[in-house]
Amino acid sequence: MKRGDVYLVSRPAGDPKVRRPVVIVARQALLDLAHSTVVCAPVYTNGRDLATEVRVGEADGLKAPSFVHCDDLRGIDRVRLTNFVGQLSAEKILELDYALAVAVGIDHLLA
Repeated sequence: MKRGDVYLVSRPAGDPKVRRPVVIVARQALLDLAHSTVVCAPVYTNGRDLATEVRVGEADGLKAPSFVHCDDLRGIDRVRLTNFVGQLSAEKILELDYALAVAVGIDHLLA
């Protein structure tokens, strides 16, 4: 399991969808410790091209053009991340880093 991996999660809490893709955004050191909860960002087909969203698509393992929503981070039990979909490229992970910095207001990383 790596940062930037995309998984399908069945019945995510508070989500009307039966399955939702999510991107792992937790730091790799935490993932390597096999911590029970993993911080993820949900993927939606709708987006508004906000600075807190990252465009993803087929190259990332998704069926349709979509957006990673970094304003909606969720802790998901590791055991629920069983349906691997794909992996974000190094370039997409840099975009993800920027979107996460915007989402949590880490202004000194945005310069």
